[in-house]
Amino acid sequence: MTDYSDIRAKLQTRLADLLARAEVIEDDLRHPLDADSSEQAVDLADDEALEGIDDVLRQEIGQVRMALLRIENGTYGACSRCGKQIARARLEARPIATRCIECAD
Repeated sequence: MTDYSDIRAKLQTRLADLLARAEVIEDDLRHPLDADSSEQAVDLADDEALEGIDDVLRQEIGQVRMALLRIENGTYGACSRCGKQIARARLEARPIATRCIECAD
């Protein structure tokens, strides 16, 4: 079994960072819109942008959690398409990778 403790640590750090960012965005989104109608349009546009960023963060949070789960259950590093081992360099560069470089295209 391959030792992925360094990648696990990198993923855990990334997960903590993503969760902290998501919390800040969610706090910003919870604040009600200002009563001043001239500022509401700007606030609404900002909220829509934040919601888009939050969606991307949530997607990456899910990918990081799945990678950590695969490490725990011993399936990390195996290509989800062909079953071959994903190159270590690819996993170090993109720890959430689920496919080898040949299958990623």
